[in-house]
Amino acid sequence: MHTLFRDPAYNRYLKRFIPASVIYAGAIVLASMLIPDHAKASPLTIGIALLPGLACTAMIWAMARLLVEMEDEYLRLIEIKKALIATGFALGVAATWGLLELYTDVPKLPVFLIFPIWCFGLAVGQIWIKVRDK
Repeated sequence: MHTLFRDPAYNRYLKRFIPASVIYAGAIVLASMLIPDHAKASPLTIGIALLPGLACTAMIWAMARLLVEMEDEYLRLIEIKKALIATGFALGVAATWGLLELYTDVPKLPVFLIFPIWCFGLAVGQIWIKVRDK
């Protein structure tokens, strides 16, 4: 079994992250079902629309707690490297696409996609680290 899975901090992370991600997915479905396209902002629509964001914030908090609670410095370094790669990836996508939007008529990139893009960047970081360290 991978060393990371033996770390108690990682187990606590999973107990925080998995429920938050399930709530995030459910809140996205709920908001999509309950709020019609181009709905006017009201306390109800704003409240429903904020639910996925709160769950997203809980996922980010779980990731931050993982870094704080990890005792193995090498494993923490790997997680930090993944986060740095993901951040660079997400910022690169956002900046590049933003310039395309500014100068061309490409479709707009919804801001809410930045977090999923960042999460995809974590996977890119994991692959990069595995390939580089072999």
